[in-house]
Amino acid sequence: MEAIVVTTEPERVQTLSEIGLQHVPSQYIQPLENRPDKSRRKTTDSGVPVIDLFNFDPKHSDQLRHELRRACKEWGSFQITNHGVPKKLLDDMRNAGRSFFNNWSMEEKKKYSCDSSSAASEGYGSRMLVKDDSVLDWRDYFDHHTLPLSRRNPNRWPSFYRDVMVEYSNHMKELALKLLNMISESLSLPSSFIEDAVGEIYQNITISYYPPCPQPDLTLGLQSHSDMGAITLLIQDDVEGLHVLKDGEWITVQPITDAIVVILADQTEIITNGHYRSSQHRAVTNAQQARLSVATFHDPAKSRKISPAAHLTSENCPARYREVVYGDYVSSWYTKGPEGKRNIDALLL
Repeated sequence: MEAIVVTTEPERVQTLSEIGLQHVPSQYIQPLENRPDKSRRKTTDSGVPVIDLFNFDPKHSDQLRHELRRACKEWGSFQITNHGVPKKLLDDMRNAGRSFFNNWSMEEKKKYSCDSSSAASEGYGSRMLVKDDSVLDWRDYFDHHTLPLSRRNPNRWPSFYRDVMVEYSNHMKELALKLLNMISESLSLPSSFIEDAVGEIYQNITISYYPPCPQPDLTLGLQSHSDMGAITLLIQDDVEGLHVLKDGEWITVQPITDAIVVILADQTEIITNGHYRSSQHRAVTNAQQARLSVATFHDPAKSRKISPAAHLTSENCPARYREVVYGDYVSSWYTKGPEGKRNIDALLL
């Protein structure tokens, strides 16, 4: 996912939190219909599926394809364990984010601010959308361009975590491709089908920091949206805050220390002709604790054309989405704003 930079950068949310505001500024207050509504929020243990990948042991392939089919069709998101990514690397990545946001002065952090003269932001910021009148999220972030290698410039990242970021990037790409292959197989497609449809992977890694908020019932850490690309892999700390939408209700994704949250994105929904759904999700805030997450986005090149797989269309099941150039989709997402899944809904035939 690539961020388009605006020149009017608001005050960092962490600064607003630390000065002890009793009321959030008006630009962070969500419309009534978007505010967290506890009557529509569930935190039951029977929520987002948790799938044990058994370190991709072939003996479990049939079972995994069955579980993936159900999770992708009914949820569009799930958590995975025994995924092969070292626990130490997950911890190191979270600790890197905590160190940047909690141990560095604002003056030091702003040296890595997003470049307002660039069309694609990499760095430290708070605002993601082009619209100046959009409601702001209660979140600061550091976005890293990590793949392809031609985009990767570790000199733009704090030196103390460059090695960790490179190792994490490589592990996440390997895992994302394995998952896309298994997801293809679960639809009786060749294992490389979705990977081939997406083409060369463009990967961004975004560390998000959600400071304590004095009025969490009025704000969102990240507004409701589905991701633009193919597949997102996310790790959380131990503070609740990630919600996914299921059957009209927001379900809390309970933090599991060693698990990775898998979120299907819009291009995968298009490629699978709606057999599998991209996950609508959001982040909420709280008044007591900061929260940190690390999201790794895997997207097509902007010149890539995405359309439903011919294998999944027929006279009885015609194509549900028109073909789209991915770069046009990205521009629409950032210009209009996400507002749930309205961007992919605009492609429906």
